[in-house]
Amino acid sequence: MFKNYLKIAIRNLTRNKVFSVINIAGLSLGLTCCMLIVLYTKDEVSFDRFQANKDRLYRIMVTSKGENETRTFGSTNAIHGPTFKQDIPEVKEVVRAQSSTFVVKKGNEILKEDILFADEPFFTVFSMPLLSGDPETVLSDIHSIVVSEDLAEKYFGDANAVGQTMNLKIGDDFEPFVVSGVAKRCPQNSSIQFDAVLPFKFQEARGWTDTEWMGFYMNTFLLLHEKADYHAVAQKMNLVSKSKMMEEAAKHKDFKMQVTFALMPFLDMHLQSENGDLRNGLDHASSPVYSYILSGIAIFILLIACINFVNLTVARSLNRAKEIGVRKVVGSLRKQLIYQFLGESFLLSFIAFTFAIALTQVVLPVFNDLANKQLALSYLLDSGLVTGYIGLFLMTGLVAGVYPALVLSGFSPVQTLYNRARLTQKNYLTKGLVIFQFALSVCLVIGTIVIYSQFKYLTNKNLGYNDKNLVSISLGRGGSGKEILEVVQNELQHTAGIASVAAFNGNYNGTVAQVDGQEIGFGYIGVDDHFLGTLQIPVLQGRNFSKAFSTDPADAIVVNEAFVKKAGLKNPIGQEVDFVWKNKKLKIIGVIRDYHYASLKDTIKPLVLTQDPGYRLGTLFAKLDSKDIPATIRSIEKIFRQHVKYLPFEYKFEDEANLKRYESEAKWKQMITLAAVLSIFVSCIGLFGLATFNAEMRIKEVGIRKVLGASVTSIAALLSMDFVKLVIVSIIIALPVSYYGANIWLEDFPYRIAMSWSYFAWAALLAMAIAVLTVSYQSIRAALMNPVKSLRND
Repeated sequence: MFKNYLKIAIRNLTRNKVFSVINIAGLSLGLTCCMLIVLYTKDEVSFDRFQANKDRLYRIMVTSKGENETRTFGSTNAIHGPTFKQDIPEVKEVVRAQSSTFVVKKGNEILKEDILFADEPFFTVFSMPLLSGDPETVLSDIHSIVVSEDLAEKYFGDANAVGQTMNLKIGDDFEPFVVSGVAKRCPQNSSIQFDAVLPFKFQEARGWTDTEWMGFYMNTFLLLHEKADYHAVAQKMNLVSKSKMMEEAAKHKDFKMQVTFALMPFLDMHLQSENGDLRNGLDHASSPVYSYILSGIAIFILLIACINFVNLTVARSLNRAKEIGVRKVVGSLRKQLIYQFLGESFLLSFIAFTFAIALTQVVLPVFNDLANKQLALSYLLDSGLVTGYIGLFLMTGLVAGVYPALVLSGFSPVQTLYNRARLTQKNYLTKGLVIFQFALSVCLVIGTIVIYSQFKYLTNKNLGYNDKNLVSISLGRGGSGKEILEVVQNELQHTAGIASVAAFNGNYNGTVAQVDGQEIGFGYIGVDDHFLGTLQIPVLQGRNFSKAFSTDPADAIVVNEAFVKKAGLKNPIGQEVDFVWKNKKLKIIGVIRDYHYASLKDTIKPLVLTQDPGYRLGTLFAKLDSKDIPATIRSIEKIFRQHVKYLPFEYKFEDEANLKRYESEAKWKQMITLAAVLSIFVSCIGLFGLATFNAEMRIKEVGIRKVLGASVTSIAALLSMDFVKLVIVSIIIALPVSYYGANIWLEDFPYRIAMSWSYFAWAALLAMAIAVLTVSYQSIRAALMNPVKSLRND
């Protein structure tokens, strides 16, 4: 019996090649999308689950509440973790982790490496296997260093790295560090990544750590004892911190910041918000919304493909009506017919599934690039995942085949044998499914247009300063000295191709101060006199810093419009800002126009510019002309190498750096565009199949109309109109749905496009044009057919 079913299924697939190709192509694309998204989702949910202590590991979270702002972030100071371990019995171990960058000398080469500072128990608390070295002692010496297998190969080749020396630049000199261990390459699904690890004790020995309770700049992880309740531990943390905070607050008058501590389970770290405060250097942090959106898109495309299968199978039902009638007359039971049609569905799904595996392997590199992953089909070897794919295959076969099987097996043999079975002409389900799949496609097209428009807006909006041909050159966190910076800056200023040069401390740090008794949080940067002119930021009130005023470095600040607005200052020039934490009051000498020093995904925050001598300036901005930029860069490098020793020459163009802030949006633009193209394609091949079958079924009607004098144009319009009407209905349904969805997505952007009717008009016209082109071919082909051929059998 099974052999007979298989033969009939194969015969039907080969006899109806066009419909078989359409179904297989659609299902293959849908299944490929699902496979890719399952791989993506598996990778997302598997993050950090290899950690042996995963259920007892937590990261300390901090919430700071001021008068006007509340922030939650995943960073602490050096004092927090050790104090909690000392005072709370449930805390078994504490590991502080802070990313940093060091210059490393390799022979005559000067290289820069990302290095992680961590406490001694790092390799016993975290499951980061060592190829060599003792996990308990590799970080016991302050001049020891643990390198990854990649870094070991980079610096020592095939030689045993343990015992070898690496020279790291500390201050103005190089110090030797002995390799005490080699770690295996960090798994790609690990939130903690490193190339090398230095003992945190080295920072403490150098006095680089801050022991104030109000500092927050590093990750701190706690390993709790078994059966410890982390909620109860968090409550104890706040009890411990309360007395410490009160002691510290007493040193500063009018201190109003409220700080509370909490614990985040280690396994929750990856699938968190993209908020930079929460990520705190964990570049692999992600948002679960990505998995939801991608999964939704994959399901949409697979659903559209299944809809095509149902529509085409039901549409072809009349061609198989006599076959069904004969089978029933000779004794076939309905369940046997159901098995037959389900068997055909599963055979087609199996073929599509095979093609989908091959297609997944082909497109996986492109998908990895878009999703910033390193996925491989080897993930499929996971038993749970194999089970999931088998379930996906069975579900696809059932969804695509169960309705046609029930409908076709229910035909009356009398009706079918007398040609009285009429299903496709008034099949409301088929029409409804066509409307549904095109509505989904139109929604994706509108989503593509909105995302593209928002991305274009973000990358073309006036930032309030001129980032074109603006190059930043790092001199190494101020470590090169004020004299060297001034020499380099002066020589660059007199270099051909450079219009102006400015100095900057390199980071937008955050702090608080008081204005008229009101506490305000703001960005705080150190600049020189040329900063505003080089970046072309206008001064709206007052003046810029100037060497003509010798008191500027000690007594003056320049603020932006956002600062003035938040402080409620009507006449800001001359107003004092009380920096309570350093017992200093500074006067506002100028107000600059707001400029976007951060991403456009963040609102412009209050900003204070200072020339405080304590802010060592380590970054230079050079404004280039556009005559010969490569030659100018070579000149800059020559000057840099003459004066800055033991640092690699690094530079970046600010306009390119600004574009990188929107890499996520750029990738989503590509993904949604690809999804829209695929959904339109799958919908259209289904529409093409229906149009082909419709033309075949109405071939005699067309012949009669031509004999009676109907023109080719009128016949083509008649055959096309049924499908055009369905597409129009789908557009009407899609417009409000997509409008609502687009507005929800845009709400996350403080600076965003205004929704325009043109987005929906273009999407509707595109969908309509594609649909008309799809069905017109078959309609015109049928209208051009010789009526003699279609009527000769009647």
